Amino acid sequence: MVGALLLVGCNRSERGTPILAEDLPSPYVYDDDLPESLSADGTTITVGDPGAPITVRVYEDPRCPVVEEFEGSDGAEVLRSRTRERRVKTEYTLASFRDDSLGGDGSKRAVNALRAALDANLFTEYHEVIIRHRPEAEASGGYTTKYLLELADQVPGLRSTKFDAAVAAMSHHDFVVRSQTAYDAANGDEPYGPGTPTVVVDGKQLSGELHDAIFDWDDFDRVLTRW
Repeated sequence: MVGALLLVGCNRSERGTPILAEDLPSPYVYDDDLPESLSADGTTITVGDPGAPITVRVYEDPRCPVVEEFEGSDGAEVLRSRTRERRVKTEYTLASFRDDSLGGDGSKRAVNALRAALDANLFTEYHEVIIRHRPEAEASGGYTTKYLLELADQVPGLRSTKFDAAVAAMSHHDFVVRSQTAYDAANGDEPYGPGTPTVVVDGKQLSGELHDAIFDWDDFDRVLTRW
């Protein structure tokens, strides 16, 4: 039996039929080949083939240290691999609650910058850079405009007048607010969101005994390929 796994860092239905590689279209070779889009309600960024048979939603706050741990883990790598293979499309709902907990506005600024990267179709690359370079200066927010632009230099083709202006002016503030609202609503009747990182596979929030699975290649891959 495979359960639904809730991993909360900051704050068994039966197995399905395996998805065979020959049943899928040709994989994307590079990250910049991956389709990226904004959801119709303006809350979530989707990466991967819109027709992929499995949908994975990931809730993340850029300032959360466990999000950094997840994104640097083998589990996140297998999620990226399965997304390139068109087995999975990955939806990112980006929270900013840690600004309220810790002070500063680093999460909001990082989420705004990630939305600006989507306009350049470079969300995937910039997301990886931002999360893996989470500042240690928690109290000040860390993700300043200067730092976000320095990180953008690591993504070829991202820096532009439009992108730089959007990062500096918080041009996507409405997206930041909508994303946080979607995160807050993800925990049903509870007043706050489910914690980050939280992973939902085909509408089922991963929780319970598979608590650590999203950090491990083999364990998470079993969930993704036999859900």
